[in-house]
Amino acid sequence: MSFLAIDIGNTRLKWALYASAQPGATLLRQGAVFLETIDTLAETQWQGLPAPRAMLGCVVAGDAVRRRVEDQLDLWDIAARWVVPSAEAGGVKNGYDHPGRLGADRWVSLVGARQRVLQESGAGRPTRPALVVMVGTAATVDALDPEGHFLGGLIIPGFGLMQRALEMGTAGLKVPTGEVVDFPTNTSDALMSGGANAIAGAVERQARRLQARTGQAPLMLITGGGAAKLVGITDLPFETVDSLIFEGLLALHAAR
Repeated sequence: MSFLAIDIGNTRLKWALYASAQPGATLLRQGAVFLETIDTLAETQWQGLPAPRAMLGCVVAGDAVRRRVEDQLDLWDIAARWVVPSAEAGGVKNGYDHPGRLGADRWVSLVGARQRVLQESGAGRPTRPALVVMVGTAATVDALDPEGHFLGGLIIPGFGLMQRALEMGTAGLKVPTGEVVDFPTNTSDALMSGGANAIAGAVERQARRLQARTGQAPLMLITGGGAAKLVGITDLPFETVDSLIFEGLLALHAAR
């Protein structure tokens, strides 16, 4: 039974078609579009795909965008299903004060991370905590303890938001594309390096706090469009997992 996983962020929609609806399933096709162009999915990227038998998605871009995607799903005879964060699912216990208010993308990525932790422990290693970093329009830094409890996390501006805020709030400052370097000697590099180091500093502090709380070095997972900019400036042993949300969606669907 083929399965369609959809991740609707604040900027882009990402999708993946799997051969079956279970963790570890074979990836058949995948793609991504900016939200401005999702109304053409049925006649572009999805045209000619094998019809999925089921789908599950997470959306943070709002109900209007979700409805536009559901219109495109009319291409196939499948029911649109969307993740709603709950108190417990997929091996993760939700420690948010109000579990339903946790972002769906964060919740799903935590489930994906928990699956990786359990796979690792199944290979003979002890179950350990995990730190999950997503770098997109915003950056999030979320902590799981060894028992699968979501302890909480940070939300900070992503690279683009930081730069636009500086451009809007500082007279005469424009934000061209710069590089991340140790000691910037021009404004473009200073802006990009400052943003990267601000995010990296928050991540490194949370990593230390999680290790101090659990007594174990956490599994470090990073995902999102800005992940590459961050990995290059931190010494933390990150594993980049572009498919982390898709892995969480597979696990949640299988758990039903």
